[in-house]
Amino acid sequence: MYKHSVELDVSKCTGCTTCLRHCPTEAIRIRDGHAVINEDRCIDCGECIRVCPNNAKKAMCSKFEHYQGYKWKVALPAPSLYGQFDNLEDVDTVLQGLLDIGFDDVFEVAKAAEYVTEYTRLYLKTEGIKKPVISSACPVVVRLISLRYPYLRDNLMPILPPLEIAAKMARKKAKEEHPELKDSDIGLFFISPCPGKVSYIRNGFGDYKSEIDVVISLKDVYFRLIAAMKKDNSPDIASETGMIGVGWASSGGESSAILNDNYLAADGIENVNKVLDAIENGNIPQLEFVELNACTGGCVGGVMTIENPFIARTRLHSVRRYLPVSVNRLPKGTKFIPDNILSYELPEYTPISRLSNSFSESMRMMAQIQEIRGTLPGIDCGACGSPTCKAFAEDIVRGQADISLCRVLNCSPKGETENDS
Repeated sequence: MYKHSVELDVSKCTGCTTCLRHCPTEAIRIRDGHAVINEDRCIDCGECIRVCPNNAKKAMCSKFEHYQGYKWKVALPAPSLYGQFDNLEDVDTVLQGLLDIGFDDVFEVAKAAEYVTEYTRLYLKTEGIKKPVISSACPVVVRLISLRYPYLRDNLMPILPPLEIAAKMARKKAKEEHPELKDSDIGLFFISPCPGKVSYIRNGFGDYKSEIDVVISLKDVYFRLIAAMKKDNSPDIASETGMIGVGWASSGGESSAILNDNYLAADGIENVNKVLDAIENGNIPQLEFVELNACTGGCVGGVMTIENPFIARTRLHSVRRYLPVSVNRLPKGTKFIPDNILSYELPEYTPISRLSNSFSESMRMMAQIQEIRGTLPGIDCGACGSPTCKAFAEDIVRGQADISLCRVLNCSPKGETENDS
């Protein structure tokens, strides 16, 4: 069972079809006057949250107060957090603010991102790997591939994402500095910009289960930080990351850091689908590496952030000017990626478009879909509660809808379409 992080508040939903028309996997239907989310198709991209005019969709994550049950609380801020503040000159101010609002320590995910950059360079030199290598840093892209692009699973880079490596390093650091602490005493709190990462932490990566204990919305932390950062206290904590680590928050930051010009970076779920289609069909130049981000602008465009993604990206450019290129490097002569950084079991392919487990039954249903589709108006208005006429025909054959729901057919005389009449 896949645990999702996008939730629908039926009481606020008016069945307006806005989310229906924007869902990239056609996971939403309008039934009985409100939206219904098909959990098998949902990839937790948050697009429905972004476009809903009634705020009927929301991301599920823990409240800030949940940290009370741990003796040692470590904040894991995503680098996109730094782009939320205006006129931020020193990242240390944000890190100190996290300590001031109740955390005992801070471990930057951007620091782990610089190590992942180093591991990626090593992986690209490995013989026999399938190229282009597709980054696995965006969990929405990973789930999308597992649902829709079975032939691209082997292209996914089997390196754990920075947030997970940060969790490993933070727990190790806490136990070394405080040997009296047990694992259950240490709480690792990831400050997330998007619901996709919340879902990743709940479900893991393939056979790997996350070490993060609690996920907090970046929005929740932001307003607490604003008050704490107004104090004129000099920071007692110093950032341990550079331009490369902070750059991961924006689209292109990961791929440009691998020092290989033969790459492609795309953001926005529609563009992600186009790139994956092109790779699967072989209609793309030979590339070494592909970085895909479901959110516009990269992680700075997550629906759990505060600032406009383009403004946040500009602010990150200003922050990066004062940082070294990279602070965290692998020891010289490193030729292998440690096993605890790799995930050998990739997410299992779970087809969302399969009509039946029986081939003959699937062919029969497909013929029915084509027959029904030929009687529909083909204008994809969404008034029936399905995103397209094709999806509506499939819903009818699956027994999930009735042709009487087509308002265009019902409004036309004798069942004819408006064009025929």
